[in-house]
Amino acid sequence: MWQGILGHDDVVAKFRQALERGRLASTFLFVGPAGTGKRAFALKLAQALLCQRNPETQLDPCGQCPGCVQVAALTHPDLLIVKKPADKSALPLALLIGDHEHRGHEGFCHDISLKPFMGGRKVGIIDDADYLNVEGANALLKTLEEPPPRSVLILIGTSADKQLPTIRSRAQIIRFRPLTGAIVAQLLVEQGIATDPAEAQRLGQFSEGSLDRAAELADPELWTFRGDMLAALARQPLDSVRLAQTVTSFIDAAGKEAPLRRARSRLLVGFAIDFFRVLVRRLHGANLDAAAANQPELSEMSALAQRAIQSGWTETSATAALERCLETLSHIDRNANQGTMVESWLDDVASGAS
Repeated sequence: MWQGILGHDDVVAKFRQALERGRLASTFLFVGPAGTGKRAFALKLAQALLCQRNPETQLDPCGQCPGCVQVAALTHPDLLIVKKPADKSALPLALLIGDHEHRGHEGFCHDISLKPFMGGRKVGIIDDADYLNVEGANALLKTLEEPPPRSVLILIGTSADKQLPTIRSRAQIIRFRPLTGAIVAQLLVEQGIATDPAEAQRLGQFSEGSLDRAAELADPELWTFRGDMLAALARQPLDSVRLAQTVTSFIDAAGKEAPLRRARSRLLVGFAIDFFRVLVRRLHGANLDAAAANQPELSEMSALAQRAIQSGWTETSATAALERCLETLSHIDRNANQGTMVESWLDDVASGAS
């Protein structure tokens, strides 16, 4: 464990080696599943580079000097952070190069070009890099091609494939692997998200290596609804109209803010994807008994898939449903009307099953 960050010792080793050799790159692209600690790692790296007590080659920020304290408080004058506002679908261009009246004289690119205020480095972090559109990526081009001296830029995303070629070709890609279920469970308890170790372990198994996903799953009502929704999907004929109404109501209950509703939508569609994946495997003759013996959630899903097969699901219909679920998941963040999305998704699943 490095500086309280679990699961990424291999990434720490890469940075230590680069600093010891004096070959630290100027631009990095951190990629990996959401909730695996990429942003926390970026901030700790910034703290190490801006620490006023320990040499940066040690990659061991003291945590007590003014530089470390300011980074922790996100108030360090040489630490720049840009992220997508919750009500926007892309990183606004104004955050990168200023608004129309101050174009080129404000924003991330302007600020990172200034000399460090405290005489060391400048560290810029672009969170939500997945939401850089073509205009935003082009605005970053000059900064990426000619990085200011003593500056380090860190872009944080989920996949290199989601970044435009202009970004990928100018950054060193650092891959963060999903956390283990045990690490997720440990973090859930340490952060007070789960108080029962057994419940934390269960959430860790469903987390897909993401602490964010595990935290979202720590809602008893979600699990009750999951069971009802999957039971409805397993039955044929599928009453898509009634199920869409129920799903939409549950999504709306997440809150008035669009990000909360989108997060719940992703979880529900993800549950459906998990179910149809198991169903397709069962229909193709896969024996899941051995794996299910050590994975209670797989055992439950396998039993539900068996009922679905008896109800009339076929290889063709289940595969079509899985593909439609995956397509829906990729569209959630771009769809302004959740109700329409849910209706279309479930209607297509029902049509393919009939």
